[in-house]
Amino acid sequence: MRELVYYVAVSLDGYIAGPDGQFDAFLFEGDHMDGINEQYSDTLPTHYAEMLGVTPRGDRFDTVLMGYGTYAAGLPDVTSPYRHLNQYVFTHRHHEPVDGVTFTDRDPAEVVRELKDRDGLDIWLCGGGRLAAQLAGEIDRFVLKRHPVLLGAGIPFVAPGTYAPRRFERISAREFDSGVSFVEYAAT
Repeated sequence: MRELVYYVAVSLDGYIAGPDGQFDAFLFEGDHMDGINEQYSDTLPTHYAEMLGVTPRGDRFDTVLMGYGTYAAGLPDVTSPYRHLNQYVFTHRHHEPVDGVTFTDRDPAEVVRELKDRDGLDIWLCGGGRLAAQLAGEIDRFVLKRHPVLLGAGIPFVAPGTYAPRRFERISAREFDSGVSFVEYAAT
């Protein structure tokens, strides 16, 4: 069965973006970038992968989920950030159709359960914190790219919510000279 994997960059104090959605404090250069390209090339925005000369391998994810705030980070220039994946944007805003992007106001957990029942690769939850809170009961795995920065405030990794406590087991950890670490947890 497909898994829902929350793969995201996070600060030492637990934020995935600053107060205004900014993420420029995260490190975009360093040896951890090779780690991303090796294991998670499917998570590179298509236009960015093309600039780097990296071809997403298509062996980890075939679907990406995001809240509107995460999607809007590339607007107006990038309207289909992950053209190599099936893209779902959860929003209550009306949005003009975009090739390759499904905008929906449906219950995210219901959509994820339907996606998990289909054949395919894993499903990547790429952000945001409110969407992660809504999907907390459906997340099978966390892959955290912990960056050596403090943001002080902003969008939390998982927003406060009414989700039930769940236990996860650390299954791998990888440290990079850049100070970034990848830590992977699986639901027990």
